[in-house]
Amino acid sequence: MTDNERPLPPGLHPDTLALRTGLAPSQYGEHSDALFLTSGFVQPDAETSMRRFAGTEQGYTYSRTSNPTVTSFEQRIAALEGTEAAIGASTGMGAILMMCMGLLKAGDHVICSRSVFGSTLNLFGKEFAKFGVETTFVSQTDVAEWRAAVKPNTKLLFAETPTNPLTEVCDIRALADLAHAAGALLAVDNCFCTPILQRPASLGADLVIHSGTKHLDGQGRVMAGAICGPSKLIVDVFGPIVRTAGMALSPFNAWVVLKGMETLGVRMKAHGTNALDVAQWLEKQPGIARVYYPGLTSHAQHDLAMSQQSGQGGAVVSFDVVGDTPETARANAFHVINSTRVVSVATNLGDVKTIITHPGTTSHGRLTEAQRQAAGIGQGLIRLAVGLEHVEDIKADIARGLSTLNSDKK
Repeated sequence: MTDNERPLPPGLHPDTLALRTGLAPSQYGEHSDALFLTSGFVQPDAETSMRRFAGTEQGYTYSRTSNPTVTSFEQRIAALEGTEAAIGASTGMGAILMMCMGLLKAGDHVICSRSVFGSTLNLFGKEFAKFGVETTFVSQTDVAEWRAAVKPNTKLLFAETPTNPLTEVCDIRALADLAHAAGALLAVDNCFCTPILQRPASLGADLVIHSGTKHLDGQGRVMAGAICGPSKLIVDVFGPIVRTAGMALSPFNAWVVLKGMETLGVRMKAHGTNALDVAQWLEKQPGIARVYYPGLTSHAQHDLAMSQQSGQGGAVVSFDVVGDTPETARANAFHVINSTRVVSVATNLGDVKTIITHPGTTSHGRLTEAQRQAAGIGQGLIRLAVGLEHVEDIKADIARGLSTLNSDKK
């Protein structure tokens, strides 16, 4: 142990872990996490190099394999999620790809919610289908439908909760019990809640997926991803995949996300406060057919969400604007989006700046119409990732479009 190493005591609050978990400072005693912006590492001699490349001795060799800044990020997200270990990835989708490459082979079967992010639907249903992996898509909320889909070759159950963009919530513990009874694993995408609001591993999930691009960074600056889980899977299964396939997290991006995670707790609480205010306000506005937000008592899985999500609803609010036909509904949605002057028209989420988007033509635009309908993505749907502007300014910006929906648009 160096003079700068002081082991953290057990039982620290997540807000503290988000600030303090990571590698010890170097000999220089830097107070901020160090950025090791290097691709390679000098070895003291050939024998040490041999052992480190063989994996029989710990040490850094090449940043595609490991890097101190990335290690700090991995230790921090694992501590927050309450898992033994974590491994960084270039993006959230890169993390899901890494998981699939490590766990699945031709002839295996996956059960996945049909309400997950559009790229995830395509990865399972299209890309991995080419390699002989079968996926059954089921209702996010109907455990009986998940159970009925189990086959002898089922290896993985995959869900995101809440879902993007309809904020549907699955029963993590029930799905974990179902997966384990079938000899399968449960993976949960925890992007919307982060470990500040929800810790899937504590409810039985085997793996937790993150897009660090979203709330973990918090300011829309870099791309990042991670898988959290048991050391045996992280080290023995996913580690070799990263070394071979190269979906490694860059040191700079890891450093940026480390800085973002330091304020994760206060940001998530502020996001949730604003989002609940906006959601309650939207329910009272003309021109809106339905509002989707777990923090609302009108949400179909409100009680479950509040029990799993530390009593908070998160930052994402989605809502359907009225429209007699899909074309009319889309025109109305576009009118509301185009009338904004404060919020950003973009497709990211988890930023301190509020973002508004039309899922049917962006995040889910590459799906077939049948897939969109199965996922509940209508042409009148708008997703609002509520940021940290003053909440009255956010509401006024949305009201600008809602208040000018003409009768012929309704």
